[in-house]
Amino acid sequence: MITRIYKTSGLALLIAASTLLPAHAAVQPLDHIVAIVNDEIITRQELAKRYAEVAQSLSRQNTPLPPRETLEKQLLERMVTELALQQHARSTGIRVDPAQVESALQRIAAQNKLDIAGLAAALEKEGQSLDSMRNTIRNEILIARARERDVDNRVAVSDAEIEGYLQTQVQQGAETEYDFSHILVAVPENASPEQIQARRARADEVLAQLAAGADFAQLSASYSDAHNALQGGAFGWRASGKIPAMFADVLKPLQPGQIAPLLKSSNGFHILKLNNKRGLDATLSVTQTHTRHILIKTNELTSEADARSRLLQLKERIEHDVKFDELARLHSEDASASKGGDLGWINPGDTVPDFEKAMDALQPGEVSAPIQSPFGWHLIQVLERRDQDVTQERQKLLARQAIRERKAEEAFQDWVRQIRDSAYVELRPLD
Repeated sequence: MITRIYKTSGLALLIAASTLLPAHAAVQPLDHIVAIVNDEIITRQELAKRYAEVAQSLSRQNTPLPPRETLEKQLLERMVTELALQQHARSTGIRVDPAQVESALQRIAAQNKLDIAGLAAALEKEGQSLDSMRNTIRNEILIARARERDVDNRVAVSDAEIEGYLQTQVQQGAETEYDFSHILVAVPENASPEQIQARRARADEVLAQLAAGADFAQLSASYSDAHNALQGGAFGWRASGKIPAMFADVLKPLQPGQIAPLLKSSNGFHILKLNNKRGLDATLSVTQTHTRHILIKTNELTSEADARSRLLQLKERIEHDVKFDELARLHSEDASASKGGDLGWINPGDTVPDFEKAMDALQPGEVSAPIQSPFGWHLIQVLERRDQDVTQERQKLLARQAIRERKAEEAFQDWVRQIRDSAYVELRPLD
């Protein structure tokens, strides 16, 4: 089986590229529409393909398979949401460079110790193709870029929030990490009292099944509207400051294996299971990077191709001994231009993921190829690196990261719900 992990914006998606259908789940020869999302459709065959992939994934995780009808409804809702997000990204001008898709394919092949030809052969054995994988990767990148632009890059953390966070940590003692799982029964924005009552009844049904000994991962796949529903709702280890305060409050008194009382938020109803907990290490050492860059922004007058072409010309001049800082002062459209593009010492997490990934791949003195971020196109040069003991700065650093991560996750859930609720969706019978 070919697997891949594509990471961006703290968002990690594990895709199993296996599409062989079980004998009992053969696709019907006559296809039909099962959902309309704005001006696009989802077909029965597409849903059947997704069902087969998920069924195999749950089987590999030793998770009991939910009833087919229940799982298909969950998957269809997930496909509707994904399609609405893709449409939003395209309609707001986000485009994916084919070179980035090909680069992702190369990484997938390398992770599986294959070349592209070997990857194509392996996928063909599993009923897939390179083109279908390219399409999946392209759609993931579309959504990731939209999230970076609309959510992650708009999250701000104030000094007052950091001070409040630190005071809370002092009162509570050493920070704790929780390994927990989560089921979300979402409530639509502006829901009627009847809708809220129906969703509450659904959440109560899940709690009752858990109390009777039902498998949490199976119920997550059957009922949860969270993005990690098909991974058993598992969040893994999270510091208490990096999860919503209401989650931390109910997890704190629990013992491993216990289920928290039902929680209500603006997103819906939450069910949490504590798997384990532990204290955090008090020391922190990070690798800092001293870097500078040249930024060309895209707009009505400067296309993506124009920005990339300009940077390629600038890189060629740098390779012919023109000084990077001089070109940055003349051409960069960033506030750092007056300092020759110098960004100073950068900690992990200080920049957007695309920038950080390209920066981390450079050796001191090396200049990157043009790379794209939500801000435009960049040339990056790493000047030097150092391992820095930041124990004394640790509290504020972790506080800022924790608050930012928590706010970004909450904002992301709101963003997804708003886009889904604003889309025209028509669901049709699955039979």
